Amino acid sequence: MSAGLMSSAAPARIPPKADLGRMQRERLQKIRSLMRGQGIDALVLLGNTNVVYATGAIWPLADAGRALFEQPVGVVLADDACPHLFSSTTHDGQFHLPLPADHLHGPAFLEFDEGVQLFASQLAPLLPEGAVIALDEWTHALRRDASLFFARDLPADAGRVISQAKVSKTPDELSCMREALRITEEAIAEVQATVAPGVRQTDLTAKFLHTIFDAGADANVLDPIWQVMPARMADGPWTTTGGLACPLLSTQRRLAEGDVLWVDTGISYAGFHSDFGRTWIVGREPDARQRSQFERWRTIMDCVLDVTRAGATAADLTAAAISAAGGTKPWMPHFYLGHGLGIDSAEMPYVGSDIGEAFDATLVLAEGMVLVLEPIVWDDGAAGYRAEEVLLITGEGWEPMTDYPYLPF
Repeated sequence: MSAGLMSSAAPARIPPKADLGRMQRERLQKIRSLMRGQGIDALVLLGNTNVVYATGAIWPLADAGRALFEQPVGVVLADDACPHLFSSTTHDGQFHLPLPADHLHGPAFLEFDEGVQLFASQLAPLLPEGAVIALDEWTHALRRDASLFFARDLPADAGRVISQAKVSKTPDELSCMREALRITEEAIAEVQATVAPGVRQTDLTAKFLHTIFDAGADANVLDPIWQVMPARMADGPWTTTGGLACPLLSTQRRLAEGDVLWVDTGISYAGFHSDFGRTWIVGREPDARQRSQFERWRTIMDCVLDVTRAGATAADLTAAAISAAGGTKPWMPHFYLGHGLGIDSAEMPYVGSDIGEAFDATLVLAEGMVLVLEPIVWDDGAAGYRAEEVLLITGEGWEPMTDYPYLPF
């Protein structure tokens, strides 16, 4: 079978084009509701994707110059319908900034004592007396001057608020995610058509990047991986976990006939990340042993999908995968069986992660979550098979977010 997955539930109502204004209003309603429930007056957000989620601002997250010299900061107030953004992007006119002018401020250099002190003076007039402020990340300078912001030594965790808000996607968010996945797979199809002996990994990357930006991507968030897998684990690079070395960076290595490629990449569209993973064989059809790997992978995936629905726990999914794999975990120990997708390329829910089995038992899937499942079948001596499927969790089961085929399998 080479087609994509078939849905286990009625299709969700996802608009063909997202209403970005409505999407942002609904996001802020969720954030502010959670803030009120936790007695928080203000969120101070330093994490890039947390800032994107809360403010709706979109900029090239992979821009090394901005990463080195500035960290955009978002501030959400419980009694203000619009968040504030502190960033140099507020002045250069290049980026999507859906905020009123009086909520756009210059950059806050919170890595420096002077920057923290200036930011504190700018934030103070916005807050009520004795305001409870939550923070998602620290800088050294913030820790040194914590008394400027926080009455207690340990402020509330703003990252937890954002994580709870974004775990279930709205219809407009799902529409953006569908478009991110469509752009990714359009580019992947262009790349796959050029895979042949003698082609360099970097040639594939150039084709991919050219296509995604022509199609409207904001950024490339995961450098494309076209990893040539060794036949035996011992033939690959040594790892501290004793497991597979994956992923490795692409180089100017030229592909050879019969190479097994594990493909993995993702982009950003309207601030939403995509994820894609497949296994390709260079210059030939899979042999009988490789087809057997794929069939075992499909069996594992199908068994996991049989228990995937709102109300199931992560432990239900891991148990199904382990049972289908004959009692062993069919995923890499330094990754997971599955992960969420949205404003981050990997976010909650995490399924089968090294957080542990107790965590899996308490993590309950909810309607509106987007989950990426990525089991692996490894056959030492003949490499292995890996692919990823992106699913929307529904009350009745799940719905595939893509339909990219498994060719050449």
